[in-house]
Amino acid sequence: MSKNAISNSVIRRLPRYHRFLGELESSGYVRISSRELAEKMGLTASQIRQDFNCFGEFGQQGYGYNVSDLRAQIGKILGLDKQTPMILLGAGNLGKAIARHIDFRSKGFDLIGAFDVDPAIIGRKLGELTVLDLADLEKFCAEHKPSAAILCIPQQAAEKEAARLVGLGVHAFWNFTHYDLKLTHADVVVENVHLGDSLTTLSYSVNTIE
Repeated sequence: MSKNAISNSVIRRLPRYHRFLGELESSGYVRISSRELAEKMGLTASQIRQDFNCFGEFGQQGYGYNVSDLRAQIGKILGLDKQTPMILLGAGNLGKAIARHIDFRSKGFDLIGAFDVDPAIIGRKLGELTVLDLADLEKFCAEHKPSAAILCIPQQAAEKEAARLVGLGVHAFWNFTHYDLKLTHADVVVENVHLGDSLTTLSYSVNTIE
């Protein structure tokens, strides 16, 4: 099955499978059936089999799934065996928290640069990186060729900087702004993160509990 034919809901379940299988592996599990996995994850066995069948045959009838092998296969599907070069725009509080607390390498990325426009932030250490002046973005991209970017910048700057990044060869965005990149850059891949929307959804859930 081609990647384009796989539903977004299946793709969004893959990281959960990968994380859960890692927990099982750490707990000493060697193999598991789709029924057992379904019970532990709150899914159905048929749903799990359908999801995995989108990518090939992973299990053996009468044996189930080898936990370590299945996790490795899902990791490859997710591209976690690669290290896509990524940069961060916006090294304020949110950007600093993301850079310091996300294990990018385990998620398939290599954070190679961080940029800001604030003279008070430029030149400061951010983990193993030194925050660079956003004015030097072109020079950095020409030398290091990042293909993904994290946007932690004000919404009013997002449109301009996104266009700048696309022109420099960046085609994937982890977007923490409220700017919809797809409106002007239909060919890029974007994962939008709206923390406020998530919290508002929680508010709805809390206030609908009977």
